[in-house]
Amino acid sequence: MGETGQPLPELPEGRFSDRELSWLAFNTRVLDLAKDRARVPLLERARFLAIFSNNLDEFFQVRVGGLKRRMKARVAVPSNSGLLPGDLHDAILAKARELVAEQNRVFADELRPELAEHGIEFLSWAELPEADQKTLGRFFARKIEPVLTPLAVDKAHPFPFISSGALNLGVLLRNTLTSKKQFARIKVPQNLPRFVTLGNDRFLPLEEVIAAHLAHIFDGMPVLGYSTFRVTRNEDLEVEEDDAENLLHALESQIRDRDEGHDPKWLPVRLEVPEDIDETILKFLTNELDITQKEIFRVPKPLDLTGLFQVADLPRESLKYPSFLPKTHPELGVETARAADIFSAMRSRDILLQHPYDSFATSVQRFVEQAAHDPDVLAIKQTLYRTSGDSPIVDSLIEAAQAGKQVLVLVELKARFDEAANIVWAKKMERAGCHVIYGLVGLKTHCKLSLVVRSEGEKLRRYCHIGTGNYNPKTARIYEDLGLLTCNPVITEDVARVFNRLSGMSAQSTYRRLLVAPQGIRRGLIAGIENEIENHRKGKPARIRIKVNSIVDEAVTDALYRASQAGVPVDFWVRGICSIQPGIPGLSENIRVRSILGRFLEHSRLYWFENAGEPRVAIGSSDLMHRNLDRRIEVLVAINHPRHIERVDELFNLAFDDNIASWWLEGTTWTRHWTAPDGRPLTDIQEYLISQVSSRRGESL
Repeated sequence: MGETGQPLPELPEGRFSDRELSWLAFNTRVLDLAKDRARVPLLERARFLAIFSNNLDEFFQVRVGGLKRRMKARVAVPSNSGLLPGDLHDAILAKARELVAEQNRVFADELRPELAEHGIEFLSWAELPEADQKTLGRFFARKIEPVLTPLAVDKAHPFPFISSGALNLGVLLRNTLTSKKQFARIKVPQNLPRFVTLGNDRFLPLEEVIAAHLAHIFDGMPVLGYSTFRVTRNEDLEVEEDDAENLLHALESQIRDRDEGHDPKWLPVRLEVPEDIDETILKFLTNELDITQKEIFRVPKPLDLTGLFQVADLPRESLKYPSFLPKTHPELGVETARAADIFSAMRSRDILLQHPYDSFATSVQRFVEQAAHDPDVLAIKQTLYRTSGDSPIVDSLIEAAQAGKQVLVLVELKARFDEAANIVWAKKMERAGCHVIYGLVGLKTHCKLSLVVRSEGEKLRRYCHIGTGNYNPKTARIYEDLGLLTCNPVITEDVARVFNRLSGMSAQSTYRRLLVAPQGIRRGLIAGIENEIENHRKGKPARIRIKVNSIVDEAVTDALYRASQAGVPVDFWVRGICSIQPGIPGLSENIRVRSILGRFLEHSRLYWFENAGEPRVAIGSSDLMHRNLDRRIEVLVAINHPRHIERVDELFNLAFDDNIASWWLEGTTWTRHWTAPDGRPLTDIQEYLISQVSSRRGESL
């Protein structure tokens, strides 16, 4: 019912923004950061250009790859925006081409000249002095040539499989035996730096060193021409799930097939070539790869600007963000915190963490380390979705198992692009005596849970951590996430029930302080939205505030639209994909959408319902996408402490403050709000929070 008690109008067609085009709008915002001279230091702008490229690679590998595969199988259906698959594919390619052109313009016209002003230069072989060319000739002979494998293409040698993302040289030769033209391919080694460093921060693309020595590589065969090229393929792993052991073997087999090209499903979805490519080489590649003209991206050299990560890592601190050292949360003891008793602190109060402002190492990591070494700890249960290659958390779990503690670890093998690493860690932990499980058939386990069981006198007490981010010490320094450390018996009992479900010992689907997907989160959130509508109708305080990475789910989106129609204010803070179209009269004029990107990846998920003046607030792992709500184990936990609720309120108030730099969405159009009316740069929320870390340290959160 509306504010007058009348039935709400029907929701119109076309109310959902397309998921894929919305993602491209997100990557546009990443590209905006590479242009932001006022707030982003020079080398960080180079990093954002590299992030843009890496993002686009993954988008083509997964989203475009999946779309093209479904189109080929004739199972693709219109998107929720109504776009037909072919039209959507065309729209994606057109927008991606526009963005890539802008990226290359930014690199050529803005970033490269500014880097040169600071002595950081990108050179070509022809620009090198003879002395440098000779030095690189020796380097080629020692370090590059031994790892090259030139592959000729002829009747005896079929066209080789071109792995996704690899940079290649296509070479056109004159076969001296037949006098005919012949094609050969050289894969640019991926285990060498993308750019060769010449000293004094001068860089040369690796492929140019190889190209300068083609006559040596193909001794006796005249080189008629050459060109770099790069192929992107569908990389979305799909496996049939039976049991854990079969899943492990199936994923290993899929990874081998993907890397070796044994299955036609790894079809090409994009071919990147330089603007001046030899047309004979291009025609040959197009035919052999079975790729269409609209999937060919002609770009300026050098190809593959993900190599700018190498440049962004230069030790030029004056060209980077000021150094920032996360602080130990004040309720976890002194700044060293190595000797702090985490369990004692948790018995005193629940602790709400915000990384990277609060140190992950002296909170979550310390929690697991102390549990591993504490003789009174009997069991540790842990979910691992993504973790680092040298994870101290994995090491602690192994030490705990070796010390005789019961250690249960759920390793999500299907974490996209981390499948191989997770298989390695799963096997290592199994060998050490951990009980390793792989979750439930048909569901990914994405929740972030750590549970410790400790003997205290004549009773057992449970302690747990519930977070919005992965147990990865490296990304915890650059991802913004929240986490709750608690020994509240209601919450820890709920978490224990989740682990029982994951290990196959329970069919539990209702909880007291948790919402758990796939059964509970969508239902619980929609109930919360409907409660706000009812409270508004009765004249009670009503408001909805949500922060997520992405929203696609139609049911939740429609519920938010109905809340707006009823007059409930809705503030939506989203980093990436957004299907909501705010500001549309009669539909969403009460919805505001903001997006914030910056030094840290905004990754936390927060949910706020005003609840007639007694706010209901939750944090957790779930975004508002079909995969999160229907195909994953996700967990949201209600937070009740007034200071924690006040902290979340502060974050939302900051994000929607007009003096904070952000992007605003109206309909389907994102607009940058970076400067005040007087021209001064607006405040960066992350830099503001960094500045507040020291002043907050005397307070109890």
